[in-house]
Amino acid sequence: MQLTLPTALTLLRIVLIPVLGLCFLLPPPWTNILTVAVFAAAAITDWLDGYLARRLGQSSDFGAFLDPVADKLMVAVALVALVAVYPGLWMAVPAAVIIGREIAVSALREWMAEIGKRASVAVNQLGKVKTVAQMAAILMLLYREPLLGLPLPQIGFALIAVAALLTLYSAYIYLRAALQVLE
Repeated sequence: MQLTLPTALTLLRIVLIPVLGLCFLLPPPWTNILTVAVFAAAAITDWLDGYLARRLGQSSDFGAFLDPVADKLMVAVALVALVAVYPGLWMAVPAAVIIGREIAVSALREWMAEIGKRASVAVNQLGKVKTVAQMAAILMLLYREPLLGLPLPQIGFALIAVAALLTLYSAYIYLRAALQVLE
């Protein structure tokens, strides 16, 4: 297997996952800035690896497998850390919904691939909107403080709620598509 730039970026994102966890545990005042910087770098590689794979014609089966795994691990670590910072239903419920959906949809995609129907549960535009809302919310919540007069944590809570609702709706769409194929 040849290591391509998109795959290297995905591997970098996987390396950044424990770095994210370690940054989160550092003592203030740099914790939030460092954690946001690491998460932002990982989120940028998420977009960039897909873009470069398409643009450079360097898509691979390994990259297609590894990319969503890296994404889900990165988001899960961030959400678990945020539940520790913001204990309570306003963080725990969206985190559980998002993590649970990611596991369920990944399993559904794998199963559909095994029966030759993976295209029926492919990523759609709603998933991309959900991801943007989710990443923006996580960044704001990781920062934990107002910035330039903007109440980032409150905006982050609103966005994570939107992301959780979009997550539920997209899970419904995936399940409905899978059921139609199976009937």
